[in-house]
Amino acid sequence: MAQAKSALAADVAFATNVREESSSKSYQAYRLLQVGFVVAPILAGLDKFFHLLVDWDKYLPAVVNTAVGGYGHQLMMVVGVIEMVAGIGVALKPRIFAYVVALWLAAIIVNLLMIPGYFDVALRDVGLMIGALALGRLSHDFDN
Repeated sequence: MAQAKSALAADVAFATNVREESSSKSYQAYRLLQVGFVVAPILAGLDKFFHLLVDWDKYLPAVVNTAVGGYGHQLMMVVGVIEMVAGIGVALKPRIFAYVVALWLAAIIVNLLMIPGYFDVALRDVGLMIGALALGRLSHDFDN
């Protein structure tokens, strides 16, 4: 009987902790960042195939296109697949994939710095990278 009461008390304490945790501002920030870093990479990755948002090929430096033998468009489709996988990864394992996304954004920033006229986009991606790093840090508290 004492074990049953102890188990019930532990269940009540766990439920109370979950309720308090889910109403905390830091948990809400974690979830907002997680949703953002699931949706944005998946949509950007899909759009590499459809070009509804932008012609993504213009973000590929000529030197990279030359390095891949003129198959820059195909490279951008591979990039799209990687972005979709990263977004799905953030949905399933944000503690790991938030850092993967941050590294991916760092690579995108380097890529953009190789193209004159896209420094503003590179700066935006610095902000996104900081957000991904924040998600990674918050994931240590909320992603079990």
